[in-house]
Amino acid sequence: MNIQDAQKAVDEWINEHGVRYFDELTNMAQLTEEVGEVARIIARRYGEQSEKESDKSKDLGEELADVVFVVLCLANQTGIDLQSAFDKKLDLKSKRDHDRHKNNPKLK
Repeated sequence: MNIQDAQKAVDEWINEHGVRYFDELTNMAQLTEEVGEVARIIARRYGEQSEKESDKSKDLGEELADVVFVVLCLANQTGIDLQSAFDKKLDLKSKRDHDRHKNNPKLK
C-alpha cells in the first residue's frame, strides 16, 4: 500500500467507523501522545532506562502504526497529498545530503 492508498483507507475508515475527524488541534495532541508512547518503549527497551513489567507487552509496531494513522488523519483533513509531499522531501534529502553522512567522521 502506498501513502495515497493509506490516506484513502484512513478516510474510508473515518467515514465508516468514526463520526468525523477530530479537529486538527485534537489530532495534534493525539499525535503527541502517540509519539510519547513510542518514546517510552524506545527509552526503556533500547535506551538506558529499565523496562517496567507492564511495558514489556507493548508492541512498538502497533504504536508506530498509531503515529502513522494520526499523521494520515492530519494530512487528510488539511488537504495534504502526503505521497507527493514525501516524494518531494525524499528527493530534496537525496540531493542535499548525498555525501553529507558518508563524509561525517562521527559515523565512521
